[in-house]
Amino acid sequence: MQLIIYYIFRATEALFSLIPFPVLYVISDGLFYLFYYVIGYRKKVIEKNLINSFPEKTEKEIKQITKDFYRNFCDIFLEGLKGLSMNKEELVKRYRLINTEILTHYFNANQSIITVGSHYTNWEWGVLSSSLQVQHKTLGFYKPLTNKPIDEYFKKSRAAWGMHLISIFETAKAFAENRDIPCAYILISDQSPSRKDADKSFWIRFLNQDTAFLHGMEKYATVNKFPVIYLDIQRVKRGYYVVYLSLLEANSDKPGSLTKAYAQKLESIIRANPANWLWSHNRWKLKRENHHELIQ
Repeated sequence: MQLIIYYIFRATEALFSLIPFPVLYVISDGLFYLFYYVIGYRKKVIEKNLINSFPEKTEKEIKQITKDFYRNFCDIFLEGLKGLSMNKEELVKRYRLINTEILTHYFNANQSIITVGSHYTNWEWGVLSSSLQVQHKTLGFYKPLTNKPIDEYFKKSRAAWGMHLISIFETAKAFAENRDIPCAYILISDQSPSRKDADKSFWIRFLNQDTAFLHGMEKYATVNKFPVIYLDIQRVKRGYYVVYLSLLEANSDKPGSLTKAYAQKLESIIRANPANWLWSHNRWKLKRENHHELIQ
């Protein structure tokens, strides 16, 4: 069965390689109608998240953000499929890292860095294009797919462009094995931690809610004394993105302060254009207990 799914996946990849971008977005518009008006894909979760995050917004405003979210979601879903067959030149043209001199400074000092992003606009192309635009060895952490042939294909195809995909279960090993090489470790840090990790999470007031954040980014940055660079992905127009790089700085040595800086940066970006974040994710499934300290 896994091989059958793998061949279907490869056929889909080949099909999308033939679809030009203008046609891709016609398909996306149709998919928006299907997801929003017919299926209502995770609409209750999306609306609940938006209402809790923006209690000051009217019902009309929430409805408009919801619609715009579905448009963004359909675009990045199809762009993700299209990205599997894009060549290097087109990818870099459509997905540009801005002010990379920040990274060059650390590379010249033989300094590894942690780059941290979020599920905002098209994060998938970042995995594809980062290794083409930075001098550091790039390592992206991901959760291995249950389909082994597809998982191996992803790792080999990304490695061909210089991106090394590392299982999240081998994070510590990756940091140890690359200690003497200037690396850019790529993390996506806005996922909801699992219930077993609730006590290890940093609890932060985020979008008007007590929110658990993964502790890994701050843990590895602190232990290894690595600077943390935030990746702010912004859509210029359909199919074109720029990524602004900025150094995250903690205001104190208190545990959780770096993660709070990340949360504040992400919240400011979301508030500027709420529809571009992944609201369909059940981000607040964990609830803070009395013994969980809220980072101030």
